[in-house]
This record gives sequence, C-alpha cells and structure tokens, in this order.
Amino acid sequence: MHRISLNYTLGTEAAPALIRNPLLDLLQAVSDQGSISAAARQLGLSYRHVWGELKRWDAALGQPLILWEKGQAARLTDFGAKLLWAERQAQARLLPQIEALRADLERAFAVAFDESAHVLTFHASHDEALVALAEHARQARLHLDIRFSGSVDAIRALNEGRCEMAGFHVRIAPAQGSLTQRTYKPLLRPGRHKLIGFARRRQGLIVAPGNPLGLETLTDLADKGARFVNRALGTGTRVLLDELLAEAGIAPERIRGYAEVEPSHAAVARAIATGRADAGFGIEAGAQALGLDFVPLAEEQYFLACLKSSLAQPATQALLDLLRTGAWQHSLSALPGYTPARSGEVLAMNRELPWWRFRPRAVEHAERGPHGHGPAPGAEVGGWS
Repeated sequence: MHRISLNYTLGTEAAPALIRNPLLDLLQAVSDQGSISAAARQLGLSYRHVWGELKRWDAALGQPLILWEKGQAARLTDFGAKLLWAERQAQARLLPQIEALRADLERAFAVAFDESAHVLTFHASHDEALVALAEHARQARLHLDIRFSGSVDAIRALNEGRCEMAGFHVRIAPAQGSLTQRTYKPLLRPGRHKLIGFARRRQGLIVAPGNPLGLETLTDLADKGARFVNRALGTGTRVLLDELLAEAGIAPERIRGYAEVEPSHAAVARAIATGRADAGFGIEAGAQALGLDFVPLAEEQYFLACLKSSLAQPATQALLDLLRTGAWQHSLSALPGYTPARSGEVLAMNRELPWWRFRPRAVEHAERGPHGHGPAPGAEVGGWS
C-alpha cells in the first residue's frame, strides 16, 4: 500500500485551500493539453523535466502513467486516470476539513508574526496549576509550550538546552543529606540557574471516597496491605515518597504495588477511581477532580527554574509579569491544595534550597595555603559547597 504524506507552504498571498501534489498537477496538465510539451509550457517547466518526472513516477509507482506514441496525442493510462479521479474525489470530499486545517495553521503561525506575542518552552513535572497557567497565559498572548516529564528530567532538559524553563517541586525545608538534596543538588547551580516562585501545594494519599481502609499514614499503607500505585523514577513525587518512607523506616518492598507506576497525578487518581488500586501518592487537586478523598502528608514548593542568562528575555519577563498579577494568583488559590508562594519573584537559590553555603572570596583566600596554591591543611575549599 502506498502512503500519503502532506506538506504546506508559507506565503503572504491568499490561495485556495488545497493540498497539492506535483504529480497530479502534471497528470491534469497532460490530460488537458494532450501533449507533454504543451503540459510543460502550461506548468512553466521544461519538456525534459516533465518527461524525467513522468519516468521517475512510473518507476516509483510500478505502473505507467502516460500513453504516448509519435504522431498521436498523449493520454493517461487507466492507472493514471484513476489516480487523477481519486485526487479529485478526495479534494471535493475533504475541502471543508482542509479549509479548517489551513485556518488553524494560519492562526498558529500568526503568533510568529505578532511582535506582542511570546512563546516559552517548558519541561515540567506534571502539575494542575501549570495547566491552568497555560490557559491564563494564552489570554495574555503568552504561549507556554509545556512538555510534562519528571522533575529530574525537566531540569536536565533545561541544562541541555532543550527548554527555557523547568518546573520542579521540593519538600518545604528539605533536610541536609536528604534524598531531595542528593537528587537536585547535582543538577542546579547558584550563579547559573535562577529560581522563580510559583506555588505551594499539598501532596498525600489519594484514596477512595470515605477512605474505606482508614489510611492516615504511610505506615497504615504498609500494615494494611493496601494496593498502591506509584509514580515513576525521576519524578519529584517519587523522590518525595521515597524520602517519607525512609524517614518512617518503611522499606519500599512493604508497600504492595510499589513497583506499579502511572505517568501523572491524574492517572494515579484514575487508578483509584476505577478500583485498580486502594491508594496512590499525589496532589490534592488530582483527588478532588475525580471525587476522591485525600490525606495530606507533605507540603512542598513548586519552583520554576531558568538559566540566569534568560531572565532578561521578553518571554521570561512576560511570564514574571503574569505570575505577579492578582488575577493569576486568585485563579491559583481556587485550585484545591494550592496557594500562591511569591509567584513571579526571582529567588536566591541558596536561601530557598539550603544545600549551598556561599563563602566569601576573602575567607577562601585566607584559607589557601602558602603562596596561594591550594587550601591549607584541613581547610575546606571556598565558593559554593
């Protein structure tokens, strides 16, 4: 079976909403003119080019398209005539859909030619507030191109230049030496990255209406053998859960279904709503969206991160302005389990994520050994530690 591929062109002049194919245009010209040379003139092409294209298409399709004998008019073979008929039928039947597609493309590309519009690429941990923000931003001519992934993958995408903004979340005041610190510290660097305040949200157990198993803690989850559904490795939610389990002294293998994963908070909630699991770990908004109950276990900060060099870009400035508006913060407050947290403020990383300690250069210099060629015995290297 031969496959169909589609393409389109950009231009400034209005044109009929047609999906054109050069072969079909050529066959139509030969059918109209009865001559390859006349068809070439009609199309503004050379005879040699048209003849070569016909031979190429004969070979590609495995059947001849034109019957031509010296002294007689050129005409289409039965196969060539059927191709042209099929194309006419498709054009007539699909014209409304083609016109609608063309209009959608024109609206999309209008953003590129609108100097007041901006596009910002995101990789981010799945979050209902970001979904709401994208809709809110669209009204302000700011288009957020969001790809949801795990928090770890989002920051890696930022570091590799695959996006301009990363969304990730961490527990409020994570402890020194915590899994949160071990996960995110290697990925983020003060001086290179900047944090932007976004929201505070609650995570906990998503359970069936009425919480029939009486699950109030992670210990209950293990002791009662509740069927659990997890989030994948690399997600901020999995990092948070594993940290809470470690603090409670609960081995992951004690959680029935710990290895069963879902790609989003919404998918976790669906698993419980459909009875495939008794509990999952996720955000309150995901539970309420499906009429499920929620047991809060942790509060966390959802940050946006960007490279320091991108702060001055118009799209980033447009995002900061939007996050600071009362209209957006009111919308955010309406989401279950969310509160604004210095939305749109550029934050000092060493204050928000207390894993780095800035040591003034004077201290660093004083601690260097003789001749300034290295640290004195027992001294700690200065800078960010």
